[in-house]
Amino acid sequence: MTAKTHGDPTATERAYHTIWDTIARVPKGCVATYGQIASLAGYPKRPRLTAQALRHVPDSHPVPWHRIINAQGKISIPPDDPGHYRQRELLQAEGVIFTKDRVDLEQYRWRPRSDLPFLD
Repeated sequence: MTAKTHGDPTATERAYHTIWDTIARVPKGCVATYGQIASLAGYPKRPRLTAQALRHVPDSHPVPWHRIINAQGKISIPPDDPGHYRQRELLQAEGVIFTKDRVDLEQYRWRPRSDLPFLD
């Protein structure tokens, strides 16, 4: 299911909801990458769509945003933004360990099914 969302508010809203629902499945103590979430949600090669969806999460649809990191295992929020440290604190509270500002994706990456590839 590859969908185009450019210029279609309804398609964009549907994509966001699908991405939010996918993020909601990431368990405590695990992380997923933007690309992994996009692929699992049916939008392969669209990691930026995941980032856009996270910027538009309404209060009525809370998701564990802090469990989404980049493909290098790093927090994408700039270090000079308080959100960077908030995300790190939330992940550490769930048992995720950082080594030199990175999360070991081999250890902490969410594996919803063993037969799914990890696409970034």
